[in-house]
Amino acid sequence: MSTSLAEPVLAWYARNARDLPWRAPGVTPWAVLVSEIMLQQTPVARVLPEYLSWMTRWPTPAALAAEPAGEAIRQWGRLGYPRRALRLHETATILVARHGGSVPADLDALRALPGIGSYTAAAVASFAFGQRHAVLDTNVRRVLARLVSGQPWAGTASSVSVAERRLAESLLPAEPAVAARWSVAVMELGALVCTAAGPRCGDCPVARECTWLAAGRPEVSRTVATAGAAGVPGVAGASGASGAARRRTQKYEGTDRQCRGRVLAVLRATGDPVRRADFDAVWAGQAQLERALDGLVADGLVDPLPDGRFALPGSAPLSR
Repeated sequence: MSTSLAEPVLAWYARNARDLPWRAPGVTPWAVLVSEIMLQQTPVARVLPEYLSWMTRWPTPAALAAEPAGEAIRQWGRLGYPRRALRLHETATILVARHGGSVPADLDALRALPGIGSYTAAAVASFAFGQRHAVLDTNVRRVLARLVSGQPWAGTASSVSVAERRLAESLLPAEPAVAARWSVAVMELGALVCTAAGPRCGDCPVARECTWLAAGRPEVSRTVATAGAAGVPGVAGASGASGAARRRTQKYEGTDRQCRGRVLAVLRATGDPVRRADFDAVWAGQAQLERALDGLVADGLVDPLPDGRFALPGSAPLSR
């Protein structure tokens, strides 16, 4: 079955793959790792300009490790979830100190890096080093659930099940380089054709083999869809197969997350430390502002200085 699926999917990918910089021939493992971190919970369109700016400034781990962590947060801009920038800086520092400034190819070594879980480690090992691993992001899980298991898959589990992993591994082509290309091809198929809310089955290269399509494209029940939305917060594409099963949009306006973003925006806009009163201009609620600021300090995203001012980590002297 894997051969009958692999050939049409790989042929489709060769014709339809998006021209993305982290897929370019000869791209470095560092570039792949940066792209995977940036793409966590963030759409490609938002990532592209930030990725290009990041790689222009820091084309190697050593280049990033040589600058303060606060500069990584500043460069991160409005991508969201800025702890990812902090983890990338930590990773760059570790790569310089322990791996000669290079991204390791070993799966366990990749998993040991800050902020890198099983998915990201497998993605980097596959896409950067051409290894044979099951790469299971939301898109891949949805495609395989529909294609083989006949399930619409509403994203009801935040972690990959043993059954899902075994299925994915059983479909991997034997040759590592082909397996790596298969993994990115299935991911692209899920992103462009076998989408969560509007799958274009007429454009699918394996529609004839799809168990879900043959069953009449059964929908996810509202109960299951709601449970899935609650179980996978922030995961792009974690909605069901139809509009009725689509994950609810999480409120952003007025949240602590928005407040944290405003605080970081103030700090990114200046190279100097700022006083507590400077944040009042961007957020009116004092209790929420204090909570957000405390959280940013606890997360290592903001440094409180002895004179009462605040700065991005490592980007300001302790006193002036």
